Amino acid sequence: MLVNGDLVTAPDGRTFDNVNPATEAVIGAVPEAGAAGVERAIGAARRAFDGTGWSTDTGLRRRCLVQLRDALRANVEELRSLLVAEGGMPVSQTSGIALEEAIGYIDHYVGLLDAYEWERPIPTKTIFGMPADRIVRREAAGVVAAITPWNYPVYLSLCKVSAALAAGCTVVLKPAPDTPASVLAIGEIAAAHTDIPPGVLNVVTTNDIGAAQLLASHPGVDAVTLTGSTATGRKVMAAAAGTVKRVTLELGGKCAAVFLDDAPLEMIVPAMAGAVCTHAGQGCTQMTRLLVPRARLDDAVGLARTAMEQVKWGDPTDPENIMGPVVNAAQRGKILGYYAAAARDGRVVLGGKPTDRFDRGYFVEPTLITGVPPESPVAQDEIFGPALVILPHDGEDDAVRIADGTIFGLSTSVFGAPDRAMALARRFRTGTVSVNGAAWFDVESPFGGYKQSGLGREWGTAGLEDFLEVKTIAFPASG
Repeated sequence: MLVNGDLVTAPDGRTFDNVNPATEAVIGAVPEAGAAGVERAIGAARRAFDGTGWSTDTGLRRRCLVQLRDALRANVEELRSLLVAEGGMPVSQTSGIALEEAIGYIDHYVGLLDAYEWERPIPTKTIFGMPADRIVRREAAGVVAAITPWNYPVYLSLCKVSAALAAGCTVVLKPAPDTPASVLAIGEIAAAHTDIPPGVLNVVTTNDIGAAQLLASHPGVDAVTLTGSTATGRKVMAAAAGTVKRVTLELGGKCAAVFLDDAPLEMIVPAMAGAVCTHAGQGCTQMTRLLVPRARLDDAVGLARTAMEQVKWGDPTDPENIMGPVVNAAQRGKILGYYAAAARDGRVVLGGKPTDRFDRGYFVEPTLITGVPPESPVAQDEIFGPALVILPHDGEDDAVRIADGTIFGLSTSVFGAPDRAMALARRFRTGTVSVNGAAWFDVESPFGGYKQSGLGREWGTAGLEDFLEVKTIAFPASG
């Protein structure tokens, strides 16, 4: 672990196993920080924030972020191998946003250090009989606890760390216990190759829920940022409430792709059906529901089935595969439970059974489901597996009702004539909308959800501002 600039073991020497989900082999022993280790990391971050000039020295922050970017690029193959080994991510999926693009996104926050308006004046005004000048100042929020999940551990860690460090905060980063090594590697690289001062960036690993919750409840932490399930987000929000912390939550989704009656299904459905299987469906913005005109339901199901039958899956080290295992046995069991429910409530067109294709590993089949009502669990819940549900709709109003009819509000896609699709895009209650395949996913685009898909935003200027406090200073007007 990285605590106060030093690479350390757990305070009591305990460890937990790191398991390869494709083979079920133990591939390493990970320090179990426990509550004592988390306390030490929080204390180091607190001292670094309160006792150094990190929060006010933009030049130092710029230099350190550039060093971190360059060092991560130099060690990208080590990170890639860890994503495959501990996360089961297919090697074919480790390029782009999972790794190289995520490292490059650090440049966005380096640029904001110079471009952002850290102070702005308010026009002079006489208040209570005295002419006053005022400035609005943005300042670092303080110590940030960053909690990341297992699906895209490098990307999501850098998403939080780069913004928080650019803002002038100090950080305690805690990865998911299923993917600790790739995030520990970020800490090791930072310690070896950057001038980040001791205590500014700390990385702790724990498989202890109580120790993890301490990050949200501890009075020495000023802000919490979490990417995870909605259930986990509720727990973090409750734990943070006792000290009224700032909370940024990027949570679950049940994203829908809506097809209008003039959308070319044959051009779009196959790609979307295949995409839901990438990284075994373990992405919060994957379009896991397709909403198609009722008259075209059979066509859509046929196109999706053909595409999903052609998905290459299995060994994540094989560059031909786009889908490997899910992350652990519990997740596999959860997914298989949803598959069984789908067989009872509707029609499983493809897959839906435990696979005997491999002797070991947490593999599940790509699964296509239809014939379920929009209110069924497989059409409502975030399964986080390679499952696609195709639902019919009876026009635009019905499509909006179904698309928005979950607790989530993360992302939607819509396909159809440009004017109609744009009009519908403005109606969806989601944080992002793609019209006719246009991509919003970029560091300059704020990302986050409505409803129970989260609070706050990541990336863009909004992603920086989630780690800033706003201060107004008034002083007697001159002249």
